[in-house]
Amino acid sequence: MVLRLLFMRVNLVFVPLLQSVANIGNITLKKPDRMSRPKRYFINTLKDYHNEDFGVQADQWKMRVFQTVNTIADRQPPTVRDSEGGLYVGIGGIGYMFYYISQSPLFKDEKGEFLKQSLNYMKSALTYAENLKGDRSQASAFLLGNAGIYAVAAVAYHAAGDTQKSDRYLRTFIDAAAICKPVNFLRCGGDEFLVGRAGYLAGALWLKKIFGKGVVPENDIHDICNSIIQSGRTYSQRYRSPCPLMFAYYEVEYLGAAHGLCSILQMLMSFPNFIHSDPSIENDVKASVDFLLKLQTRNGNFPCAMDEVGSRSRPETDELVHWCHGAPGVVYLMAKAYLLWNDQKYLKSCLKCGELVWEKGLLKKGPGICHGVAGNGYVFLLLYRLTQDQKHLYRALQFADFMNTPEFKQGARTPDSPFSLYEGLAGTVCYLADVYKPEEAAFPFLDVF
Repeated sequence: MVLRLLFMRVNLVFVPLLQSVANIGNITLKKPDRMSRPKRYFINTLKDYHNEDFGVQADQWKMRVFQTVNTIADRQPPTVRDSEGGLYVGIGGIGYMFYYISQSPLFKDEKGEFLKQSLNYMKSALTYAENLKGDRSQASAFLLGNAGIYAVAAVAYHAAGDTQKSDRYLRTFIDAAAICKPVNFLRCGGDEFLVGRAGYLAGALWLKKIFGKGVVPENDIHDICNSIIQSGRTYSQRYRSPCPLMFAYYEVEYLGAAHGLCSILQMLMSFPNFIHSDPSIENDVKASVDFLLKLQTRNGNFPCAMDEVGSRSRPETDELVHWCHGAPGVVYLMAKAYLLWNDQKYLKSCLKCGELVWEKGLLKKGPGICHGVAGNGYVFLLLYRLTQDQKHLYRALQFADFMNTPEFKQGARTPDSPFSLYEGLAGTVCYLADVYKPEEAAFPFLDVF
């Protein structure tokens, strides 16, 4: 039940925001009328792009990131008791953050110190993971379980030159593939991103990117992908879904990135050898992507789940514009579809997502990447890489800037885990580092290129 509650589609109760982040560019703030003020997001009064010159000064940017990193380190030490929640809200995600910025050209002089910090956090996270070894449901869970911890530990130890420990944790990650191969290995639904097969595949892709070669054997990858296809087809046929592949998590047919259809399809499409191995598989995957595309609303958003489609849809005043639920997560699927099939309709969908995020993406939930301003800012970094249009990079900078304004500091909420990778400031640090090198920017573990 703990995992289920993490992503219930309700408003959570927070306390005032603790910490702000980067500040660049100029903005004009207007206070909207109290009666018309949206509940979920700040009204965007930021100046949009008009072909002007803009940029980031390295010294100032570095100082701003340092300030946020120091806040995290001071207020969230690497203790085992704070490891619950894996990479998502546990200290393992902070370990990932330290590794990630150690690889940034902005911090080449601090690389050694940041790697040391990364290992400090990962040691505590590994201790917690070892205590959960008897729970098979944790073994292959990437964001909310052990698989993500072992993957990040393998990468961090490899970067630090300790190949023995790196190889040990890689082997543990690889061995976890066998856990998630059975179609019904999780009763709550084993295909989604946080605890299911899609997340494990995302971890395998990330390790391949880091090490320059496939770490998980291809036959294991294909077995997992086949289980996803079998699961999706069986569920769709049983419940007469209009989508060829459909999945449920705790009996909800989610569509968004955290638990739903879009990230599952994206992971399948990220292994083209598998997709192209059987025309019926590619046909079902593409038809499922097109089904989801047809659900995109006039303003660019996507329903959270199938129980919010059509006449049951949320009013626009209450729609979710989050990575976990909504266009800021589905955009990665549409970008992958565009890159794989070279059809302009998918790029148009991405651009519609971007316009929605510009309008409604300054979220009051906080600075995080799951349901916060930084996560929505990543949409613009994705669009910049897809199109090379400077407008999107400018908007990404404006979102970074907004998190340092009085309006955000006073009006945003603090997440339950304010320093974590997905809910809090650790993810914000990754975003700021990516804004500095936008040509390589990618939402953590979701690089479509």
